[in-house]
Amino acid sequence: MKKLILFFYIFSFPSLLASEIKFEKIFSNFNKPWSLSFIDRETIIVTEKTGKLIFLDLAKKDMNEIQHNLSIISLGQGGLLDVVYHNNEIYVSYSENRGNRKTSTSVAKGTFNKQNIKFKNIFRAEPPIESGYHFGSRLVIKDKHLYATAGERGQGMIAQDYTKHPGSIIRINLDGTIPFDNPKFKNNSSWLPEIFLIGVRNPQGMALSPFDNNIYLTNHGAKGGDWFGKANFGENYGWKILGWGGTNYTGTKIGPKWKPGFTKAIKYWVPSIAVSAMTIYKGDTFKEWNGDALVTSLKDQSLRKITFKKNKFLKEEIIFKGNIGRIRDIKIQNETGDLYMISDNGDLWRVYK
Repeated sequence: MKKLILFFYIFSFPSLLASEIKFEKIFSNFNKPWSLSFIDRETIIVTEKTGKLIFLDLAKKDMNEIQHNLSIISLGQGGLLDVVYHNNEIYVSYSENRGNRKTSTSVAKGTFNKQNIKFKNIFRAEPPIESGYHFGSRLVIKDKHLYATAGERGQGMIAQDYTKHPGSIIRINLDGTIPFDNPKFKNNSSWLPEIFLIGVRNPQGMALSPFDNNIYLTNHGAKGGDWFGKANFGENYGWKILGWGGTNYTGTKIGPKWKPGFTKAIKYWVPSIAVSAMTIYKGDTFKEWNGDALVTSLKDQSLRKITFKKNKFLKEEIIFKGNIGRIRDIKIQNETGDLYMISDNGDLWRVYK
């Protein structure tokens, strides 16, 4: 095992919310980290886009790389992406090498082991596509189901094609089988059986609310048009019929921000903030935030608090900006309510009072 380089680098400042927030850099020198998941209060598992799966023991101050059998292509926005620990099982999303330069957003499951995990695929987004863009790849477990975001891989209108997975939210059982109460078996018989909703572009944030038991998303627009909204059964967020307020990178118009017949997001950002990971806060550290969405930004390196009620946006406040770099993931330490974040700089941070 390698010794963990533990930093006692702590600073605080009055946030824009006028409450004192402290930052502790716990670990540095990750190589393009993308996600983290708590195993227990003192142990964490971290993914690196380059393909490494890292086990951290904060109490013993050591770490080791977990060997695995996944066939990953770390290309563009792809690589080893989200990770979720649940009941001694590890779920990961990744850009899978499908041959002939093609990849897919894939999800695999394996029994947790600190040395070696043998993963088995439980979902592959079909068809595989030659692209390094828009994998989506966030994972959430709700009850006995696994939800996964499958980005549209830069293919635009494929997100309206319910006979293909890219550009959709996937819902499967924890063993990879298909729930027989998915939209296909209700009112959308022509949909692929794994699809829960369609019309998304590149959702890199997803979280389950412990308050209303709904799943919420963040989604990258094009040049503008990022949004935060709810994952609704069998609905359609409209990409690429809708532009959500953004335009193509060439400056040409995509479509209206919203129109009847499509799901309306709770909050839009124009211009784009490059919205990333999110969580619905529940804890004691920042108890005044309970029920609010915490949304991270890659573009301005900010953490934003969204206050909303049902589908109504109430207000947005910037908690901090530019203090820890481009924030790639955010998780709550459930026993304390402290926030843990990883940044593209390769750092793991604890944010607390």
